[in-house]
Amino acid sequence: MYDYIKGQVTRVTPEYVVLEQQGIGYQLFTPNPFAFQRSEEETQVFTYLHVREDAQQLMGFPNLAQRELFRKLILVSGIGPKGALAILASGEPTHVIKAIEREDESFLVKFPGVGKKTARQMILDLKGKLNDLIDIEQLEFEDDEPSLFTEHDTVHEMEEAMLALTALGYSEKELSKIRPKLKANNELTTTDEFMKKSLQLLFSGK
Repeated sequence: MYDYIKGQVTRVTPEYVVLEQQGIGYQLFTPNPFAFQRSEEETQVFTYLHVREDAQQLMGFPNLAQRELFRKLILVSGIGPKGALAILASGEPTHVIKAIEREDESFLVKFPGVGKKTARQMILDLKGKLNDLIDIEQLEFEDDEPSLFTEHDTVHEMEEAMLALTALGYSEKELSKIRPKLKANNELTTTDEFMKKSLQLLFSGK
């Protein structure tokens, strides 16, 4: 129904963003809301309308590769929209695709809600069917941009990232293991940076 929407990001929460277009605020559930920033500039968001008996939810993605992989993932038995968003939270579709192609169950089970049975089902259903997604142009995020401020109280940004990860299905036990490392990292200043580093730590098991 909707392929993409262009508008202004007027609100960012741990679960969704609001994109305003012609006076209408669209609530978009997205893998990492903090990949977006409130701005008066126009932002293009690729969308997917998920319809069920009791609700309609509009999903939003910063690039086409994420949206297309989401559509593939929700076809797998055992993976719903929330689970698919959690898998995409790292923002790297190619990592998921390569893990499926390599039949790397140990990587896939690190996602919240994905056990061995679901990981095997992902491989069975999707292996050999995702290579076309690798060629889709992806939006690149700069990880090495210099900090805008030399000193910054980042407690709020870190807690926002923790709330977003909780919404994706990560447990407090898992998050408590990485909190000390996040607090000790002075290079992290934005919620998006905390999200990316958190996911990196969660996946490395360190």
